[in-house]
Amino acid sequence: MSIVNLAAYQFATLEAIAEWRPLITRRCEELGLRGTVLLAPEGINLFIAGSAESAHAFIDYLRHDPLFAGKFAQLQFKQSLSPTQPFRRMLVKLKREIITMNKPAIQPELGRAPAVDAPTLKAWLDQGHDDSGRPVVMLDTRNAFEVDVGTFDNTLDYRISKFSEFPVVIEQHRADLDGKTVVSFCTGGIRCEKAAIYMKELGIDHVYQLEGGILKYFEEVGGAHYHGDCFVFDYRTALNPQLEPTATVQCFGCRAVVSPEAQRSPLYVAGKTCPACHERYHGQGGKKASANAGNNALPAH
Repeated sequence: MSIVNLAAYQFATLEAIAEWRPLITRRCEELGLRGTVLLAPEGINLFIAGSAESAHAFIDYLRHDPLFAGKFAQLQFKQSLSPTQPFRRMLVKLKREIITMNKPAIQPELGRAPAVDAPTLKAWLDQGHDDSGRPVVMLDTRNAFEVDVGTFDNTLDYRISKFSEFPVVIEQHRADLDGKTVVSFCTGGIRCEKAAIYMKELGIDHVYQLEGGILKYFEEVGGAHYHGDCFVFDYRTALNPQLEPTATVQCFGCRAVVSPEAQRSPLYVAGKTCPACHERYHGQGGKKASANAGNNALPAH
């Protein structure tokens, strides 16, 4: 495996993102990196990939270049390997939020909710309760299609289609969490960080965020108490608990997640359709897939 995949985010007040955008873009292009960097007034969120040398040079750039005035000196990166480049191009985007919740009062930079690390969470799940004897509830903050690829055993999944739906849904189901220790989780930590703060604001007492998300959990303790794989927003589609790309793919036509089992269906045609969209595509004489041919850059969340 020759490609290093980097994922990182940090909530921090950023005021010069318009000035930084062309400079970060140029540096990434000089290093031959591809992926997505999101910049917003509340912080940075990135998924990029390239050679080991280029990836480490980019880490050094963000942490130490005077341009950033030390904003990212403590930025923590999650790393995984892949045999090929999982991104098609390099994008640096300016956004209103690095993860959209539409709750401007939730500002993780001003104070995080308590976090639980992977070994501690595994110990809690092994014993069936936290260190105070309270039952532990795993709360998935990801979109429904991501959850379907894999999640923790017995997790609460409210089938949201986008993260901005989370506040309303959790208010509706608050009673599910009373008297329990709630651990919110997501792919890399960014969504569960906002989610945990919001739940604390609602008055839910025992709330934690999983430090580093599912990917950090895989890195530190493997797949204990987790079934399936973890969806990622790049061309690997999903990673197993060994942080290896799996056979799961996304449909070229409709972008639905297609499991290895579904790929064996006669309705799956690589590069065209899957069982989910075959009938619609077939009725349009192939126009559906061709219309999506250029829409193959996945967002970074």
